[in-house]
Amino acid sequence: MSQSILVTGGAGYVGSHACKTLASAGFRPVVYDNLSRGHAAAVRWGPLVEGDLHDRGRLAAAMRSHGVSAVMHFAAFAYVGESVADPESYYTNNVGGTLALLGAMRDAAVDRLVFSSTCAVYGVPDTVPIRETTAKAPLNPYGETKLAIERTLHWYAGAYGLKYAALRYFNAAGADPDGEIGEDHEPETHLIPLVLRAALGQGKPVEIYGTDYPTADGTAIRDYIHVTDLADAHVRALAALAAGGDSGALNLGTGKGHSVRAVVAAGGSAGAGRRSGPCRLPPRLAAALLRPRYDRPHRSRLGRPGKPGGCGDDQIGPADRWSADCFVLDAK
Repeated sequence: MSQSILVTGGAGYVGSHACKTLASAGFRPVVYDNLSRGHAAAVRWGPLVEGDLHDRGRLAAAMRSHGVSAVMHFAAFAYVGESVADPESYYTNNVGGTLALLGAMRDAAVDRLVFSSTCAVYGVPDTVPIRETTAKAPLNPYGETKLAIERTLHWYAGAYGLKYAALRYFNAAGADPDGEIGEDHEPETHLIPLVLRAALGQGKPVEIYGTDYPTADGTAIRDYIHVTDLADAHVRALAALAAGGDSGALNLGTGKGHSVRAVVAAGGSAGAGRRSGPCRLPPRLAAALLRPRYDRPHRSRLGRPGKPGGCGDDQIGPADRWSADCFVLDAK
């Protein structure tokens, strides 16, 4: 019988891709989601339990009834700007909700957790590449709440025997190569889907905040990692814990950054036959004042050789096909 893995936020973007990867690896993903930001249609590889992350009793009951052996935790608010405007909701959901989850795990005698964290815990680092030992100095409540949970996991491991892996990354990108699931946020703030929507004539021109960064084209550089690679890393982290691996935090990234202009150009290229994605250059916002940054690839430490990736057809192509299909469906 397949092992059941509880996936909080499994109806969301990264969580749903993790569910597909879990199923492919022989696991049975059990999605726990309140659908406030996820989509029931993205739950395709196991049962859906609708519930609030703060409901410790319902969480524990779901773990017991489905025979859950481990948890993957994706359920979190993740908009930086929103976290600055409404920090209370972020501490309530990201910290308070996770504490309820950890309590429910103890109630149900589940002791393994893969936590989807963020490289926002680092803030603006003094050096690159960013290593796990780089100083943690979040610039916003979103990063602060993720770091608070990472520290909580450390203390829970010592006090209660929790085994955990916290995976830090910046920018999830792309879509399922089979076209079954993809990125569908509301509101959408991520660059690649915004570029593709503009190319499809479905969205506004892409705004580039800042063209005077110390980069080749003057725009900010980010590390984009394909969402299926992220899902794979989470499953490998789960396997490493099951095999007795040490608890701790790992960075996930390609080690190769791409500028905003490069992403816009790649989106236009992927949309050949349609108009390329237009862009505007408004005044740079204070929230966008971030120096170029890169992640250090660590997939090799999870059993998969690290391979430099790019913001090319492997990421843009599936996302473009997903966006086009959604646009056609919406237009019907």
